[in-house]
Amino acid sequence: MRDRGVAGKAAAAATLAGCVLVLSASPASLQSPGSVPSESRPLPDEETFFAETRENLARSMRVQNRYAYKERRTELHMNPFGRLGTGGIVLYEVTPAPDGSATYRRLLARDGKPVADSEPERQERRARPQGRSAVDDAVEVLSFAMDRRETLDGRDTIVVQFEPKPEGKATTREGRIARVMTGTIWVDEAAREVIRAEATAIDSLSYGFGIIARLNEGTQVTLTREPVDGDIWLPTSISLMGQGRAILFRRLAIDHVIDWFDYRRIAE
Repeated sequence: MRDRGVAGKAAAAATLAGCVLVLSASPASLQSPGSVPSESRPLPDEETFFAETRENLARSMRVQNRYAYKERRTELHMNPFGRLGTGGIVLYEVTPAPDGSATYRRLLARDGKPVADSEPERQERRARPQGRSAVDDAVEVLSFAMDRRETLDGRDTIVVQFEPKPEGKATTREGRIARVMTGTIWVDEAAREVIRAEATAIDSLSYGFGIIARLNEGTQVTLTREPVDGDIWLPTSISLMGQGRAILFRRLAIDHVIDWFDYRRIAE
């Protein structure tokens, strides 16, 4: 199995679970009966809160390709026991092309040992077909509801629950991933920014039409975001854990982690 393919699925799932999930301000949000706020003051107005968070996320997504960063990740490959994510730790420097059409990835270290004279590898950005965007598609297939106020890492957050809409129909890969996810997101109440998201698959996830890999129900995705440049928040980690099958029959276990750090804005 190719490392980039599974990593792409992990990134797509986390993006949907942690960023896109709060973009809906639909009044048809699901209800959460029985939940009790952590304090007596009322929760923010749902429509305004979601709209402001949506705008902040959209802004971060617009400027993300203006930042270079370091990426530390678990290598993905199949070992003789059918386990993925046990191939050591690699560190990359990732720099976007000035026109945003590609990124350049240079290997800096493997298992903590510097790699000398590594040549940057150009990776073209995947062109999206015309039609509904991935963000709109994910929002179309999910329902959201404010649940409670909670302190996370010293920040006051609003906890939002999400689940698939029974009638939701996806047209993009990201939408198809989102429609089998349920979980929780934490939004910084003051900044209106997603801090953390946890999502669990309630059905299997296929990659390569199920021939290359299928991840089982119960696969878990966790995403974290932090401020990296003033009021710009970007992803700082993602983890993907689950069981499944690769190449039709071989069982696999995934414990895949990616960290992003040392963000720096490039000259325009």
